[in-house]
Amino acid sequence: MNKVEQLWGEELSWIQDTNLRMQTAKAWELALERSVLTVDDLNRIPFTLLCGPDLKVTFMDHKRSVVHIVKDAGEKVNQMYHGELPVDMDVLIAGAILADVGKLLEYELDANGKAVQGSYGKYVRHPFSGLSLAEQAGVPAPVLHIIATHAGEGDMVKRTTEAYLVHHADFMTFEPFRERLIIKK
Repeated sequence: MNKVEQLWGEELSWIQDTNLRMQTAKAWELALERSVLTVDDLNRIPFTLLCGPDLKVTFMDHKRSVVHIVKDAGEKVNQMYHGELPVDMDVLIAGAILADVGKLLEYELDANGKAVQGSYGKYVRHPFSGLSLAEQAGVPAPVLHIIATHAGEGDMVKRTTEAYLVHHADFMTFEPFRERLIIKK
């Protein structure tokens, strides 16, 4: 099994368009070739650098949860909105899989094996590096749009329905770690 299949076997299979599935996998291959991070690292390091070193949710835990959440959300929107808010499921799933691919270039490991933002990442945040990787892999513009707009940088432009779903799934599984109200009983 290759590295991309190790990370994304099940989720990649949800992309019906063979060409888009291959382009999505190719973007991850490019990222893994250029990154110091390994598949094992991605299944070990915390999904964000903003919540401290003791966070148990790994990079891949977060990535997979976002993909699963957007798949379910997209299916519900297609089911219940009478075609008035159509969701292209292939674009949605590919965009969710690729949203954080640029983090493989943004992150480095320190001497203790802890993920830190590297020099490249200080200059080029992951929406930009991810867009570049995906474009090199031939990923089409509707998916590139999701990568570019999934984070705060996307607040400056109009988002597609698919981009909104990825953005909100990403933030709803991130923001509570940073700023949640905890009431002790």
